[in-house]
Amino acid sequence: MDIAELFPELREHSTTATRLHPRPGAPTAADSSVGGPLLWPADDAWPICDDAGAHEPYNLTTPAAMHRRREILATANAREPLPGGDFLTAQERAELDAAEALNLDDLIEDPIPLVPLAQLYRRDIPDYAGPDGTDVLQVLWCPVDHSDRHYSPRVFLYWRDSSAVGPVLEAPPEPTVISDMYLPIPCVVHPEQVREYQYADLLPDDLRDRLDEWGAEEDEDSRPDYQADLSLAPGWKVGGYANWSLTDPYPMDCAVCGAPMTLAFTAASADWNGRHCSWRPSDEDPAASPDTVGVQIGRGYALYTFRCPESFDHPPATAMQ
Repeated sequence: MDIAELFPELREHSTTATRLHPRPGAPTAADSSVGGPLLWPADDAWPICDDAGAHEPYNLTTPAAMHRRREILATANAREPLPGGDFLTAQERAELDAAEALNLDDLIEDPIPLVPLAQLYRRDIPDYAGPDGTDVLQVLWCPVDHSDRHYSPRVFLYWRDSSAVGPVLEAPPEPTVISDMYLPIPCVVHPEQVREYQYADLLPDDLRDRLDEWGAEEDEDSRPDYQADLSLAPGWKVGGYANWSLTDPYPMDCAVCGAPMTLAFTAASADWNGRHCSWRPSDEDPAASPDTVGVQIGRGYALYTFRCPESFDHPPATAMQ
């Protein structure tokens, strides 16, 4: 359904977004990816987060322990049930228990190397936006909760001209501690541009009231829902609008100049909403899990990263919804 055919005024409250549709794979630094290696110059220092006072000791583990946990669970999921119906062997369970017993709280007092979250080339992303002369956006985050970021990761944005990058850093420093929710599985992306319509509570009152009336008509059970099905794409994306379903909408203004900020990038707990599957790709197995990246934001939310439209040098801001 094209909702703008029924409500033409919505076209004035629309924009495009590029859904990334990340799926586990083996991306290289020359590829757009989620959680893959970055085209990072060998002579550029790898960024760290030194906000030690804001780091929170929640769900802590190490990258090695997280990789091993995923290996164990993948092996268990792929094999026939064990005698007695157990999911894990005694050795596997002991290994996971030992990892969970690690005391890593003191490590969050040290600077933490950032973790690659996404690398997006202009050639692949219709909604790429960056400074003139750049063609790649690199998104990194501090992989622990921050008390000053509503208990979510702190996000950093970098834009580059790929043709100006010489030798590439082969082995970035790895953090000694992470949250088990913030280490993405390396994924290739399958970009898809879609049109989005503004979050309902940010529309003019009369238009929102008419949409509500339309949704309340007798055949509402058989028609798509504006908020869940027709307006805002879930999942990992570039551009588009934020879904303010956790809180009421609040201003996202630049901390430097006060300008209203623009949604740049969305990291999500799932590629589509498990309850409303209208956004699931049509070629996807209906039984497939929407969790393709292994990242969880809060209790299954999304983390929206906004940029200042006045200057790419101004720091980004985030909202968890």
